[in-house]
Amino acid sequence: MDDNMILHVKDLNISIPLHEGLLTPVRGVNFDMKKGETVGLVGESGCGKSLTCRAILAINEKKCKTSGNILYNSDEKGEIDLLTMDPRGKDIRAIRGKEISMIFQEPMVAFSPLYTIGNQITEATLLHITKDKKKAKEISLDVMKKVGIANAEKRYNQYPHEFSGGMLQRAMISMALVCNPKILIADEPTTALDVTIQAQILELMKEMQKDFNMGILFITHDLGVVAKMCDRVNVMYLGKIVESGTTEKIYEDPEHPYTRGLMGSVHKIGQKKTERLFSIEGTVPLAMNLPRACGFYERCDARIEGLCDRAEPELVEVAPEHSVACFACPHPACKAQRAAAEEMIRREDGR
Repeated sequence: MDDNMILHVKDLNISIPLHEGLLTPVRGVNFDMKKGETVGLVGESGCGKSLTCRAILAINEKKCKTSGNILYNSDEKGEIDLLTMDPRGKDIRAIRGKEISMIFQEPMVAFSPLYTIGNQITEATLLHITKDKKKAKEISLDVMKKVGIANAEKRYNQYPHEFSGGMLQRAMISMALVCNPKILIADEPTTALDVTIQAQILELMKEMQKDFNMGILFITHDLGVVAKMCDRVNVMYLGKIVESGTTEKIYEDPEHPYTRGLMGSVHKIGQKKTERLFSIEGTVPLAMNLPRACGFYERCDARIEGLCDRAEPELVEVAPEHSVACFACPHPACKAQRAAAEEMIRREDGR
């Protein structure tokens, strides 16, 4: 792995055996992250974004069967595959919270109501940085002040129910950043916040990224936030990445019908109030006992009958740093993939 590369997720698959069948919420996900880079993971609820990111920290439930490779470039141990580690072992625990940390989606339920905010932030400091309780508290208070928590000394001894939603989000960021991680996973970090607080939180994360030169994996369905925060974007649907590229390329020239649908569903500056926003029909299907077909087939307005319902496209590069998985895409690489799929179907039908 390149020295500038900090994370490489390769062919990640997650399956969950159920009585009704095999649930496959993550299917062959691939993406990279460089040092100091922000990578976005975008898609509707139920696309497998959170499961993908929780797999990096090995905190998915035991029933989740995971395969593939998650290669992490550690300062101390070099390149290691996080999936080969015991989820409860000391090796992964030495990385979890220290080198790779996570801002969870719901701060209201992520904190324990039984302990003070300061106690929960300092726990990571004591575990990974110092055993000196006085010094650990000083480090925690310093980070709380950096993230904009006013009167940090008083707030340190308060309980989660005494914090507002915005302050809890700041406390969650404090906990994630207290050990100066190399990678920060932000799972919908601005959920349920008003736009003013949301802007403050995003600006805070960008400042902290500059200070620590950390990579950020940003999970969201808000395309406005993606445009502001991310260097590269991976659009995820039904457990697979269907389009990937730099933020500039994805926004200027979205090729996948799902990406275009997401773009069209966002109100744009200058758009007339009478103009209706685009709506993608239907919902994300359940990823169970899936047929060999494009996952977006049922909802796609560009689907090709007899092809998209019988073969599944793979990501192909259509331009430098821009890949898409779609048979209907007009680029030569996609046309070549379409021709190969049509030939396979003809052979199967004996034609």
